[in-house]
Amino acid sequence: MRSLLQLGVILLTTGTAIAAGPAATRTTYDLTLKNGFTIHHLRHEVVGSNTRIFVDENSYIDVATSDIAEITETRDTIPQSASPAPKTVDLSQVVSAASDKHLIDADLISSVIHAESSFNPKAVSKKGAQGLMQLMPQTASKLGVADAFDPYANIDAGTHYLRELLLRYNGDMQKALAAYNAGPLRVEQYHGVPPYRETRAYVAQVIKEFNRKKLAARTAAKKEITADAEHSSSGKSR
Repeated sequence: MRSLLQLGVILLTTGTAIAAGPAATRTTYDLTLKNGFTIHHLRHEVVGSNTRIFVDENSYIDVATSDIAEITETRDTIPQSASPAPKTVDLSQVVSAASDKHLIDADLISSVIHAESSFNPKAVSKKGAQGLMQLMPQTASKLGVADAFDPYANIDAGTHYLRELLLRYNGDMQKALAAYNAGPLRVEQYHGVPPYRETRAYVAQVIKEFNRKKLAARTAAKKEITADAEHSSSGKSR
């Protein structure tokens, strides 16, 4: 009897030791740009005139500090995952490289990434889409992607697929984005953007964000030209 009681105590003690406690949390941040673009991230730091936004432990994107409207704190559960890869990835450079390689506007790629994953390289949708540009496993396999959570491979393949869709629909951005979200068969079935609330909202979000980026760039360029002209005029008057 005593040995059975001792065994019971051992089992109870072991069970208590491995019981899961409350999930640990950490401070995270939501950064909102003046154009309405929001980026959820782990931390940020000022680098010259830019603010470096770390969307996970190894990936970051640089934005102009002057373009930031506000940064608010939030709390997230700390994921219990494998050790992070040692290499830090600049997503801006990855997007730029994909843009140059596939001849797709970098602002369009960034807008798609924002709508798809909010710049989270480890994002997984309810349907199983993975990574920054939310590649479905069959699409990733077709494009030769071994690891959909690798930012380089994901963005390169996603941009490649986006280019295929733009060529397929003769540059019609609405149809290409709708096909990226709902699939080409649905676009052809409905001869355009399918009547799905999610797809229509997705297409509108990406195009709105893309247009905002272009407008902001145009405004900044005009200010720079005006400033240069004023500086030149001031120099001549001396």
